Amino acid sequence: MKHVLATLAVASLVLGAAAPAQASPSHGNTLERYARDTWASLDAMTDPATGLTADNIGGALGPASRAAYTSPTNIGGYLWSTVTARDLGIIAEDDARSRLTKTLAALSAIERNPASGMFYNWYDPATGAKLTTWPDSGDEVKPFLSTVDNGWLAAALRIVRAAEPSLVAEADALYDSMDFGAFFDPVPPANLPAGTNRGGFWEAEPGGCSVRHPNYNGVGPEVFYTCHHYDTTVSESRIATYLGISNGSLPPSALYGTFRTMPESCDWAWQEQRPSGVVREYDGIPVYEGVYSYRGMSFVPSWGGSMFESLMPDLLVPEAEWGPRSWGLNHAITVAVQKAHGLDEAGYGYWGFSPASNPFGGYAEYGVDLAGIRSDGYPSDREASNADIDRPGCSTGTNPTPSYGDGVVTPHASFLALPYDRKGALKNLSRIEKKLGGYGPGGFYDAIATRSGTVAERYLSLDQSMIMAAIGNELSDDSLKHYFVDAEMEQRLRPLIEAQVFGSNWGSVRPPR
Repeated sequence: MKHVLATLAVASLVLGAAAPAQASPSHGNTLERYARDTWASLDAMTDPATGLTADNIGGALGPASRAAYTSPTNIGGYLWSTVTARDLGIIAEDDARSRLTKTLAALSAIERNPASGMFYNWYDPATGAKLTTWPDSGDEVKPFLSTVDNGWLAAALRIVRAAEPSLVAEADALYDSMDFGAFFDPVPPANLPAGTNRGGFWEAEPGGCSVRHPNYNGVGPEVFYTCHHYDTTVSESRIATYLGISNGSLPPSALYGTFRTMPESCDWAWQEQRPSGVVREYDGIPVYEGVYSYRGMSFVPSWGGSMFESLMPDLLVPEAEWGPRSWGLNHAITVAVQKAHGLDEAGYGYWGFSPASNPFGGYAEYGVDLAGIRSDGYPSDREASNADIDRPGCSTGTNPTPSYGDGVVTPHASFLALPYDRKGALKNLSRIEKKLGGYGPGGFYDAIATRSGTVAERYLSLDQSMIMAAIGNELSDDSLKHYFVDAEMEQRLRPLIEAQVFGSNWGSVRPPR
């Protein structure tokens, strides 16, 4: 089905900014250009025989620089990017259908965990084989079943079944076989009021920390779960919780089994800030609605303080619409915090921080340190400047006013901010392209150091697929959300999200008009 390109008036939720009346034609043209070039990178990353997308590719898009490994998230991102490319007129309907058919056929053939229907974390995109050795080094890979990675693939299957009616049977067969109950621990971890997901499991003992336990879905042999749970609310992992509640494999209480912040007790003084908040009950379950503060604003933090933890699920789930007293505030304030940090506190002249390629080699986690629960949260610069502020009544900060060096911006973070600050995000992206040279044949390079001008001339399929989703939603009336959400999901999930009341507020900052 073709979709008419339309730009929408979206409230600009930034510090003191007025809502724009309408996105200008030039903005639409710019986003279309970004989408075409971003799609070129995803096309170059995808094996033409299998339809499986590699994890990354070099900046020149040469086939030889395509990674020899992929994950369920990478494959899922390619699926929704293919739908988006079709809807934006970048590829023809027949081409999109052929691509989706090929990828679904590969997914149907590759090895999965038989007890849960879940996919392993790493495959060879050229053959679909499960990886047991790492292609670059030959090191052993212990096959792992990841909660969040399977969540993103399952989400993409929902999109395909709604966007391409000829593939409903194939997409449903895969989606219906994925049992998210296999990840859900019904016994609440310490200090949490309800059960929550573990990070995933191995079929064989991996060495290091693991928990041997019968599969939570009651099927098959014992497995080895991660020692950690996904226990923070503002996390990209919540996509798996949404899916499990929507299809009935997780109880509604799973939405309340995560920390907004850690408790304010000094027993938790290791966390980045000492929070403030109140306890609210949801269906009889007490939840501490804690918040952090930044420059007069209060918000629920993510683990590391990055944009994708906060906003990636919002690409598919209408969180801000369904949760005006929770996500509707928190997402906008998160964007404002990132913008204020980059432009004002750190003085980089640019903003938008999220895990990405390291311009100086490898991969790194970037974010706003004070906006993350982790005490040595994700830094925004190469120097890994670590803020350590006072926790009143508990401890005195050792570095309350850090200096910042070579800040690293990650363009996909600005695209995630589009619904909440279109004008600011587009200005930021234009400056990254024109002043920092952060743009290549496949769209924006993955990360750019703002002071040295060092560019990570590489494209990651995850980050490129977030960009495609954000542009697609902006130009075609939130099409991916409409594909993703059906009547059953809305009936089960929307009332739970609507009931939530975070402590997020604009405080001393003038709220947007």
